[in-house]
Amino acid sequence: MNITDYISQYINPLTLQSTVKSAQRLCKDVPISHFPVVENGKLLGSFPERDLRTIENKNRELKEYSYLLDHFFTDEKTTLLDLITLFADNDCNIIPVLNEAKNYIGYYELSDILDAFADSPFLHNESETIIVEKNVDDYSMSEISQIVESNKAKLLGMYISSQSINKVKVTLKIISEELNEIVQTFRRYDYTVVTVHQDDSYLEDLKNRSDYLKKYLEM
Repeated sequence: MNITDYISQYINPLTLQSTVKSAQRLCKDVPISHFPVVENGKLLGSFPERDLRTIENKNRELKEYSYLLDHFFTDEKTTLLDLITLFADNDCNIIPVLNEAKNYIGYYELSDILDAFADSPFLHNESETIIVEKNVDDYSMSEISQIVESNKAKLLGMYISSQSINKVKVTLKIISEELNEIVQTFRRYDYTVVTVHQDDSYLEDLKNRSDYLKKYLEM
């Protein structure tokens, strides 16, 4: 799956010369939380729908309310999980996208990203979760991958789930019929196997974010 396939251009962005009246009309027609504002191909920010609706003087131009703009966006190199976090952190259902030249090229919609997330094998494949710990200066992602794959297992993904001054914990999602052999190999390489279970707090947080974001699908 190429996440950039989900970039949409269906909704034309506003400009600072757009009137409040035209923006409020758009709010009624399009159920999104924020409306991107673009000038000469550059993103200036996004007007929250809830703020646009409260402006009383409908004949004024949006440039008089530029202080209301929210400033968040992503680029073409973003990942699916980063997008979900960005949606939740900004309480939105649309995220503007910029290319390498920092030009506005469209936006991601929450509903599309949740659909992609729901189909993700990382989340839904039958797999095991292992959390391993090692000194910050000694752990290696490549070594972790090698340990898993040398035991004829499939690595679906891994993340640094916590880090202190001296220690780092890495959460792994793997497919394996010989989990015990993997655990023993990690121990031989001086990793502490913190826990082995079907789920972990990081994945649970992702699921919670996904559930939280679903409320926007009915906006």
